[in-house]
Amino acid sequence: MNKVMSRTAPKATSRTAHPHHRPPTRHDTRRPGGAPPRKPSIRGRRDMPPTTTRNAGTAFTPPETALPSVRPTDVFADRLLAVLSGQRPVHWMLRHTAGRAYDELSRLAERSPLRTRGARPVVHDIGYYVPSEGTLEVFARISASDRLRALAFRLERGQDLRWRCTAVETGPRP
Repeated sequence: MNKVMSRTAPKATSRTAHPHHRPPTRHDTRRPGGAPPRKPSIRGRRDMPPTTTRNAGTAFTPPETALPSVRPTDVFADRLLAVLSGQRPVHWMLRHTAGRAYDELSRLAERSPLRTRGARPVVHDIGYYVPSEGTLEVFARISASDRLRALAFRLERGQDLRWRCTAVETGPRP
Protein backbone atom coordinates (compact mmCIF):
# COMPACT_ATOMS: atom_id res chain seq x y z
CA MET A 1 0.00 0.00 0.00
CA ASN A 2 1.58 3.24 -1.10
CA LYS A 3 0.93 6.15 1.19
CA VAL A 4 0.40 9.53 -0.41
CA MET A 5 0.65 12.58 1.79
CA SER A 6 -1.32 15.62 0.73
CA ARG A 7 -0.34 19.01 1.93
CA THR A 8 -2.81 21.65 2.97
CA ALA A 9 -2.55 25.31 2.12
CA PRO A 10 0.03 27.17 4.23
CA LYS A 11 -1.28 28.82 7.35
CA ALA A 12 -1.59 32.57 7.43
CA THR A 13 1.17 34.30 9.33
CA SER A 14 0.97 37.45 11.39
CA ARG A 15 2.47 39.42 8.49
CA THR A 16 -0.52 38.82 6.21
CA ALA A 17 -3.41 41.20 6.55
CA HIS A 18 -6.48 39.84 8.31
CA PRO A 19 -9.85 41.54 8.10
CA HIS A 20 -10.77 43.15 11.40
CA HIS A 21 -14.15 41.78 12.30
CA ARG A 22 -15.71 39.61 14.91
CA PRO A 23 -15.19 35.86 14.62
CA PRO A 24 -18.11 33.93 13.15
CA THR A 25 -20.78 33.03 15.65
CA ARG A 26 -22.27 29.64 16.22
CA HIS A 27 -25.04 28.77 13.80
CA ASP A 28 -28.38 28.25 15.50
CA THR A 29 -30.65 26.00 13.44
CA ARG A 30 -33.77 27.15 15.34
CA ARG A 31 -33.58 30.66 13.88
CA PRO A 32 -34.90 31.15 10.36
CA GLY A 33 -32.97 32.89 7.63
CA GLY A 34 -29.47 31.98 8.78
CA ALA A 35 -26.68 30.81 6.54
CA PRO A 36 -25.85 27.11 6.57
CA PRO A 37 -22.87 26.05 8.70
CA ARG A 38 -19.45 26.41 7.09
CA LYS A 39 -18.48 22.78 7.58
CA PRO A 40 -20.65 19.76 8.16
CA SER A 41 -20.54 18.98 11.83
CA ILE A 42 -18.99 15.64 12.71
CA ARG A 43 -20.02 15.63 16.37
CA GLY A 44 -23.35 17.38 16.11
CA ARG A 45 -25.89 15.72 13.86
CA ARG A 46 -27.55 18.69 12.17
CA ASP A 47 -27.16 16.89 8.87
CA MET A 48 -29.65 14.14 9.71
CA PRO A 49 -32.13 13.15 7.05
CA PRO A 50 -35.60 14.56 7.78
CA THR A 51 -37.12 11.08 8.21
CA THR A 52 -34.65 10.07 10.91
CA THR A 53 -34.90 11.75 14.29
CA ARG A 54 -33.15 11.14 17.56
CA ASN A 55 -36.34 10.98 19.60
CA ALA A 56 -38.05 8.35 17.47
CA GLY A 57 -35.49 5.75 18.57
CA THR A 58 -34.43 4.87 15.03
CA ALA A 59 -30.84 4.03 14.28
CA PHE A 60 -28.82 6.85 12.80
CA THR A 61 -26.61 6.04 9.86
CA PRO A 62 -23.61 8.35 9.49
CA PRO A 63 -23.49 10.53 6.39
CA GLU A 64 -21.49 9.34 3.40
CA THR A 65 -18.95 12.10 3.97
CA ALA A 66 -17.82 10.56 7.28
CA LEU A 67 -14.09 9.85 7.43
CA PRO A 68 -13.07 6.18 7.29
CA SER A 69 -11.66 4.81 10.51
CA VAL A 70 -7.89 4.49 10.63
CA ARG A 71 -6.56 1.07 11.55
CA PRO A 72 -4.01 0.85 14.39
CA THR A 73 -1.74 -1.24 12.18
CA ASP A 74 -1.39 1.65 9.72
CA VAL A 75 -0.87 4.25 12.44
CA PHE A 76 1.85 2.30 14.23
CA ALA A 77 3.61 1.32 10.99
CA ASP A 78 3.87 4.99 10.04
CA ARG A 79 4.98 6.00 13.55
CA LEU A 80 7.64 3.30 13.79
CA LEU A 81 8.87 4.11 10.30
CA ALA A 82 9.26 7.77 11.26
CA VAL A 83 11.36 6.84 14.31
CA LEU A 84 13.47 4.15 12.64
CA SER A 85 14.23 6.31 9.62
CA GLY A 86 15.40 9.22 11.78
CA GLN A 87 12.51 11.56 10.96
CA ARG A 88 11.26 11.61 14.57
CA PRO A 89 13.00 11.17 17.94
CA VAL A 90 12.54 7.93 19.91
CA HIS A 91 10.78 9.62 22.82
CA TRP A 92 7.92 10.44 20.43
CA MET A 93 6.83 6.79 20.89
CA LEU A 94 7.16 6.74 24.68
CA ARG A 95 3.45 6.79 25.49
CA HIS A 96 2.65 4.42 22.59
CA THR A 97 4.85 1.57 23.83
CA ALA A 98 4.61 -0.84 26.77
CA GLY A 99 7.02 -3.21 28.43
CA ARG A 100 10.45 -3.61 26.85
CA ALA A 101 9.35 -2.31 23.45
CA TYR A 102 10.65 1.19 24.16
CA ASP A 103 14.09 -0.21 25.03
CA GLU A 104 14.10 -2.32 21.85
CA LEU A 105 13.01 0.68 19.81
CA SER A 106 15.71 2.93 21.26
CA ARG A 107 18.40 0.29 20.49
CA LEU A 108 17.12 -0.05 16.93
CA ALA A 109 16.85 3.71 16.42
CA GLU A 110 20.52 4.19 17.30
CA ARG A 111 21.40 2.29 14.12
CA SER A 112 18.64 4.00 12.05
CA PRO A 113 17.99 0.78 10.11
CA LEU A 114 15.46 2.31 7.72
CA ARG A 115 17.33 5.54 6.96
CA THR A 116 18.12 5.99 3.28
CA ARG A 117 19.82 8.48 1.08
CA GLY A 118 17.50 10.20 -1.34
CA ALA A 119 13.80 9.43 -1.18
CA ARG A 120 12.10 8.85 2.15
CA PRO A 121 11.10 5.28 2.97
CA VAL A 122 7.38 4.52 2.72
CA VAL A 123 5.12 1.72 3.91
CA HIS A 124 4.65 -0.57 0.92
CA ASP A 125 2.42 -3.29 2.38
CA ILE A 126 0.94 -4.23 5.77
CA GLY A 127 -0.33 -7.55 7.01
CA TYR A 128 -1.31 -8.84 10.43
CA TYR A 129 -2.19 -11.95 12.41
CA VAL A 130 -4.57 -12.05 15.39
CA PRO A 131 -3.19 -14.60 17.92
CA SER A 132 -5.80 -13.66 20.55
CA GLU A 133 -8.43 -11.02 21.15
CA GLY A 134 -6.82 -7.63 21.76
CA THR A 135 -3.47 -8.65 20.23
CA LEU A 136 -2.12 -8.06 16.73
CA GLU A 137 1.15 -9.27 15.26
CA VAL A 138 1.92 -6.99 12.33
CA PHE A 139 4.44 -7.08 9.51
CA ALA A 140 5.18 -4.24 7.13
CA ARG A 141 7.21 -4.09 3.96
CA ILE A 142 9.09 -0.82 3.72
CA SER A 143 10.22 0.61 0.39
CA ALA A 144 13.56 2.25 1.02
CA SER A 145 14.86 3.66 -2.29
CA ASP A 146 15.22 0.57 -4.52
CA ARG A 147 15.05 -2.02 -1.70
CA LEU A 148 12.31 -3.62 0.34
CA ARG A 149 12.94 -3.88 4.08
CA ALA A 150 10.99 -5.74 6.77
CA LEU A 151 9.43 -4.36 9.95
CA ALA A 152 7.55 -6.48 12.47
CA PHE A 153 5.80 -5.34 15.63
CA ARG A 154 3.23 -6.51 18.14
CA LEU A 155 0.27 -4.42 19.30
CA GLU A 156 -1.77 -5.08 22.43
CA ARG A 157 -4.93 -3.32 23.51
CA GLY A 158 -4.81 -2.24 27.15
CA GLN A 159 -7.60 -1.94 29.69
CA ASP A 160 -8.01 1.70 28.64
CA LEU A 161 -8.78 0.42 25.08
CA ARG A 162 -5.64 2.08 23.63
CA TRP A 163 -3.28 0.15 21.39
CA ARG A 164 0.36 -0.01 22.47
CA CYS A 165 3.39 -1.50 20.81
CA THR A 166 4.94 -4.28 22.91
CA ALA A 167 7.66 -5.59 20.56
CA VAL A 168 9.60 -4.28 17.53
CA GLU A 169 11.96 -6.02 15.09
CA THR A 170 13.52 -5.15 11.74
CA GLY A 171 15.16 -7.34 9.15
CA PRO A 172 18.94 -7.68 9.07
CA ARG A 173 20.80 -4.65 7.76
CA PRO A 174 22.41 -5.34 4.37
